[in-house]
Amino acid sequence: MGMEILIVDDEVEFAETFAERLELRGFTAHTANSGEEALRIVEECAAKVMVLDLKMPGMDGLEVLRRVKKAHPLVQVIILSGHGSEIDEAYGRSLGAFAWLRKPADFGDILEAVKRAEKLVTSGALQ
Repeated sequence: MGMEILIVDDEVEFAETFAERLELRGFTAHTANSGEEALRIVEECAAKVMVLDLKMPGMDGLEVLRRVKKAHPLVQVIILSGHGSEIDEAYGRSLGAFAWLRKPADFGDILEAVKRAEKLVTSGALQ
């Protein structure tokens, strides 16, 4: 069982397919389809990396990022979004986003960001 990762996207099929692809590469993937669900799951599982959509109904990705980093500062959050301006990106990075990728992103690019985040988490550099 590999590192636990939480995929947060209101597009259910995307989140599930992405989780399956990560599991084929040895990760343990959880999915959430709203910001509220993501906050609940991050409390229940040991996910240290989160791939987070920016634009969702209800609580948006930036608010999820803010709350996750406040409660769990060691969780590395990768923003993956087809929306968002340079101002949103700068704000997200100021909140502690590990990486910012634009949809449609190549799965290889997302996987590379996940692996970099995993390496940071497992290196002990964040302790």
